[in-house]
Amino acid sequence: MEPDTGIPAADRALALLRECGAGAMAHPGGTLLAHLRRVQDRLALWQARPALQLAGLCHAFYGTDGFPGALLPVTRRAELAAVIGAEAESIVYLYASCDRGATYPDLGRSAAPFHDRFTGGSHVPGPGPRRDFAELSAANELDLARLDPAFRERWGADLLALFTRLQALLSADAWQDCRTVLAPPTR
Repeated sequence: MEPDTGIPAADRALALLRECGAGAMAHPGGTLLAHLRRVQDRLALWQARPALQLAGLCHAFYGTDGFPGALLPVTRRAELAAVIGAEAESIVYLYASCDRGATYPDLGRSAAPFHDRFTGGSHVPGPGPRRDFAELSAANELDLARLDPAFRERWGADLLALFTRLQALLSADAWQDCRTVLAPPTR
């Protein structure tokens, strides 16, 4: 449940992102803030629920395994939860905490452990969090692949293989986008 301040959570999140410097932080395709908004927009196009869209907007607050620059330390999770709600914040934490090297190889299996890079521990998320993680991962990586041909050329085949393994966790729209954006070029 998000706090009832009269100001929409997305607007509060944007204000916090700006306050934390996301609008000035370089990121492929412009700034980190521009990337985060595109990820949120992609999730909206896929008709993701509001909490997942908010998580897309805020997914880099704690940094990620692929983007180490954090806007907030994980010790301030309560502050982000107060802005976007506990459900969206828990998705942000799951996404940010992923040790990709340890987690990705088995991520498609329902009982596969999810390795937390912040704590060093592991756990097995339920089906809902696994779907959220897969959908957010697809939206994030597809934004980068759309904007950067070198990124797509370098990582496209690996990402397509990953999302093929995760297909059962992805919405039909996300899976179609994965196939379209990451398909090898026809010669």
